[in-house]
Amino acid sequence: MVLVESMITPRSVFDLDVASAQMTLVKQHAVLGGYDPADYQQHRVWATAADGTQIPISLVARADVAMDGTAPGMLYGYGSYEISIDPWFSVSRLSYLDRGVVYAVAHVRGGGEMGRHWYEQGRMLNKKNSFTDFVACADHLIEMGWVAPDRLAAEGRSAGGLLMGAIVNLAPDRFRVVHAGVAFVDALNTILDPSLPLTVVEWEEWGDPLHNADVYEYMREYTPYENLAAVEYPAILATTGLNDTRVYYTEPAKWVAKMRQTVANGADRPILLRTEMVAGHGGKTGRYDAWREAAFEISFVLDQLGADQIKP
Repeated sequence: MVLVESMITPRSVFDLDVASAQMTLVKQHAVLGGYDPADYQQHRVWATAADGTQIPISLVARADVAMDGTAPGMLYGYGSYEISIDPWFSVSRLSYLDRGVVYAVAHVRGGGEMGRHWYEQGRMLNKKNSFTDFVACADHLIEMGWVAPDRLAAEGRSAGGLLMGAIVNLAPDRFRVVHAGVAFVDALNTILDPSLPLTVVEWEEWGDPLHNADVYEYMREYTPYENLAAVEYPAILATTGLNDTRVYYTEPAKWVAKMRQTVANGADRPILLRTEMVAGHGGKTGRYDAWREAAFEISFVLDQLGADQIKP
């Protein structure tokens, strides 16, 4: 059996005849609405980080999207726990692509895409590499003409939500809208509290600021809640679940409250908190509830990117 999937290929299961090397399609994930992979393009491009490291980006767009610097874009990132974000097919992503949005995944350091060293260069006292890598990927998409400089969105969840909080502090003018899901945005205060169920084991990822002054100072310099600035930020959608036991809802709640007191956003760049009252770290569990949740998040981003200006 061979499993095949890409950003334009729905998950497909093949039988492999080893003797002849012939593959026979057994099952493919169904996509309703007349989906044709020939209508889309996918690419692997490379951004140059601040220290010269080449950062891979997976990118997908409709085939008729040109590199003329006018398209809106969405840049997704994670970059923690040595997790590799392999290019994957998403039905809900078609809501972006079919409106002319370029969708890209920044494979920043802290993940496992390029081997163990990739992880080591994005954890503990190297964690800031994850954030500067992501900004470098955003810059590259703009410089190459894939996206318009004023129409770029960003998204990350959990530890990727920490990434979102860090990049809006690092480069608030680079993004038009940011979705931070179940976001680990009060990292320093959480990792300082060993009474919480995940704190002590998490010292392997972030370091131990309770007993190491260097780790404390390093985390204090990047943790999102501690570093908000009185400048204009992107529009922010923070989503969380009341029953989340990995990242407590209090983290995005206090982050949003402090942003509203600190940053200089106007009415056209709202800062919203959406708390699901019967959800945990993974969001709504029912199929249709999950679709409604995704639809809300996508519609918020599209509205901020200028839905009336996006090609159908």
